[in-house]
Amino acid sequence: MFKKVLLGISFFLLCSFQSTTNAIYTRTFFDSGKIKSEGWLKNGIKTAFWKMYHKNGKVASEGHFKNNRKSKYWHYFNEQGQLVQEGHYAYGKKNNWWLFYDKNGFVNHKCQLKNNVKNGYCLKYKNQKLTSAEKYENGKKINEWFSFGSFKRDNNLAKLK
Repeated sequence: MFKKVLLGISFFLLCSFQSTTNAIYTRTFFDSGKIKSEGWLKNGIKTAFWKMYHKNGKVASEGHFKNNRKSKYWHYFNEQGQLVQEGHYAYGKKNNWWLFYDKNGFVNHKCQLKNNVKNGYCLKYKNQKLTSAEKYENGKKINEWFSFGSFKRDNNLAKLK
């Protein structure tokens, strides 16, 4: 056990370096020795760009942290390396547009979120074609459309930006 801890500490020291902003680039590892995560720490707090990995070595997620909370734009991948979702974070919560992908790599729905909850529009696709649209307020569905004409008639499309 002691030998394993020492090896882990020396591995951590070998894989870390300090930048001019007092942030330390660091890596963590699974017990198998494969990389688990890598990114910047400042005073022990995650900051700037990070990558997390699946046990098979493929990237699981990547994005930025600010004060130990996810921020800016993030990408999430399955164990085969395929993009499954992407979107914005603010203060550690999903916000703005999020895109969700099917097994073929096509968008199957995209939704506007606020503080991890659907808030705004959610557009659903099948075979790369828009099939329906929904509108949410604080996670509660308030309307749904199955034709683009009725959706366009009932909504200000500028809000989709």
